[in-house]
Amino acid sequence: MNDEETTAICEVCPRRCRLADGQTGACRARRAEGGRVVCASYGKVTSLALDPIEKKPLAFFRPGRPVLSIGSFGCNLRCPFCQNHSISQAGADAVEWTETTPAALADLAARLAEERGNLGLAYTYNEPLVGWEFVRDCAREVRARGLANVLVSNGVASPAVVAELAPLLDAANIDLKGPDQAFYDWVGGDFAAACATIRALHGAGVHVEATTLVVPGRNDTDEAIDAVAAFLASVSPDLPLHVTRFFPRWRFLDAGPTPVATVRRLAAVARLRLRRVLVGNC
Repeated sequence: MNDEETTAICEVCPRRCRLADGQTGACRARRAEGGRVVCASYGKVTSLALDPIEKKPLAFFRPGRPVLSIGSFGCNLRCPFCQNHSISQAGADAVEWTETTPAALADLAARLAEERGNLGLAYTYNEPLVGWEFVRDCAREVRARGLANVLVSNGVASPAVVAELAPLLDAANIDLKGPDQAFYDWVGGDFAAACATIRALHGAGVHVEATTLVVPGRNDTDEAIDAVAAFLASVSPDLPLHVTRFFPRWRFLDAGPTPVATVRRLAAVARLRLRRVLVGNC
């Protein structure tokens, strides 16, 4: 696209998509309208479920409680192994969605709190931060009802977006997908941005846990997991890390599931730096 055709730059993530009027960004959830970028996924819910908080995964935030979990569509990464690709790699015209409001979701969360012990609302399934305005508005309504806000995200967002949401969040699980930018080049992301989000949320008093999916042939070495653990330990050695087993998904089907022994070995490596390391999908 020529510069003269560009009418808006999206500031939500490091991609900084340059969009002509009517054009949708790489995340499929943001669109240029009238010279500014708006959230095209606002209020559009594709997924709604009452999940155990451990499924987020969060092991040390109100364990044993369920959390109402919502998702929309779109993502700013392109992980070849995405398990939710049917919504994360889709736009509004390629997936079924239901329109709702922040107040309606907060009311549902409050009703489920009374009936089922629901602890609040989790923003998850696709990448919530590409629709951060809806997260913000929902979080305000949820907080007003005395319930908790939980973010499940890749963390690849601008510092301004993270700073806007941090005071409204109670807990977050951030995917730290690999040890360096080389890995993030493969998934279409920004390693430094993910690290900055983890550091900023922790510094703002949000309960933060991290997840690293162990992908065979990509980040399954002792050195890779040690680098992940070293960064997390620089934030806090008490920051929990979920070392999780990979299963073939979407466009990455030529590798088998991660051997359980590999996951457990890498968890042991991470425990040399971190006090709380868990294994997942084993």
